[in-house]
Amino acid sequence: WNKKATAVLVIASTDVDKTGASYYGEQTLHYIATNGESAVVQLPKNGPIYDVVWNSSSTEFCAVYGFMPAKATIFNLKCDPVFDFGTGPRNAAYYSPHGHILVLAGFGNLRGQMEVWDVKNYKLISKPVASDSTYFAWCPDGEHILTATCAPRLRVNNGYKIWHYTGSILHKYDVPSNAELWQVSWQPFLDGIFPAKTITYQAVPSEVPNEEPKVATAYRPPALRNKPITNSKLHEEEPPQNMKPQSGNDKPLSKTALKNQRKHEAKKAAKQKLKAIEQLKEQAATGKQLEKNQLEKIQKETALLQELEDLELGI
Repeated sequence: WNKKATAVLVIASTDVDKTGASYYGEQTLHYIATNGESAVVQLPKNGPIYDVVWNSSSTEFCAVYGFMPAKATIFNLKCDPVFDFGTGPRNAAYYSPHGHILVLAGFGNLRGQMEVWDVKNYKLISKPVASDSTYFAWCPDGEHILTATCAPRLRVNNGYKIWHYTGSILHKYDVPSNAELWQVSWQPFLDGIFPAKTITYQAVPSEVPNEEPKVATAYRPPALRNKPITNSKLHEEEPPQNMKPQSGNDKPLSKTALKNQRKHEAKKAAKQKLKAIEQLKEQAATGKQLEKNQLEKIQKETALLQELEDLELGI
């Protein structure tokens, strides 16, 4: 549920994927509002849904989904994508209490990478790493973050760290090797006690040194140890939408070229929408019950075909 209790997000799972794309079934994300509106959130990447979290404003939510490296996207109440964070090693999302900062993190079987974003300007603030963390919590002041390694999830290297959202470690406590840390939490405060402050992008000073994560080197057989190392990636990560490289040169386009570019983009968008409609019609033909917003998309097919025809004719 969102904070205003006006809408709820539901993750639905099936044991079998009828399309055959996954052996483990499939998951879908549904939006249901108290005024009767409902929709299926269209996630552009296949795979599991790791986390869905509401902003405290109740006007948007963030979903982390897709096979690794996972995508993260912010959606509005119409379930339209507002901002795409690209892909990365992440499986969780945490909005700050004031809703102006979002942390995308990869805990559990991931290495603890965090991305701290200003979601008012969609600007990356910091990328700290909290290795082996089993717990994450925002301080009620919206400035500090608590990460911890607790038992029984992990029984070694227990302890906690207090961070500033700019990436600085302000306090660190390591539990003695013969002891375990079971729980840690912030003192609760009522909403409104701490006013939202202006976001800063420069790391705040700290006397606690930031620990550089140890990067394990890959095994190299003796025959290759004296040869140059070639960098290869198993997956190519997709950058956030405002960091994608611009194609072409930096020279301004002529009016004709700009018009042709816009026409090409409009044709591409229309074809994508028509393809999505065809997929929805195929699902309906198999007996699957479609949501209201999906039926509305199908009704727009004639208008899209006319729009595409006009674009082809240059009207």
